[in-house]
Amino acid sequence: MDLELIKKIIKIAEESDISGLAVEQGDLKVEVRREKGQIIQVPSHSVPHATPVPAAPSHVPASSEAADEEGMVPIVSPMVGTFYRSPSPESPAYVEVGDDVHAGKVVCIIEAMKLFNEIEAEVKGTIEKILVETGQPVEYGQKLFLIRK
Repeated sequence: MDLELIKKIIKIAEESDISGLAVEQGDLKVEVRREKGQIIQVPSHSVPHATPVPAAPSHVPASSEAADEEGMVPIVSPMVGTFYRSPSPESPAYVEVGDDVHAGKVVCIIEAMKLFNEIEAEVKGTIEKILVETGQPVEYGQKLFLIRK
């Protein structure tokens, strides 16, 4: 992938209303994301063409944080997008800490390319932690909530 193609990708992201763009060519992948009006080029990775690449964790949990998560089931993002706790700014959040949920209960929305995708709990339990703020970009596989079964 040449520098001119990367510049074109960045220009497309700047001129459009998208929050991100990823391009793969052979074993090289370039991802450009917009955060708070700025364009950020994510470092490219050399990956096998047919293998999905999970997002790197935003931080390494401290040992006390890992202990806090023991016995809890995470709800993870199935896609890259923008996280929303409610269907609209005026509406109440789908869930709050302490709420009981069942499998199939909508817990949030992730907007990707102008499509709003409802994310559902996969297990029955109680919401123990909400790990993401409304309007925050999320990555594939990122933990959104922790549920105690």
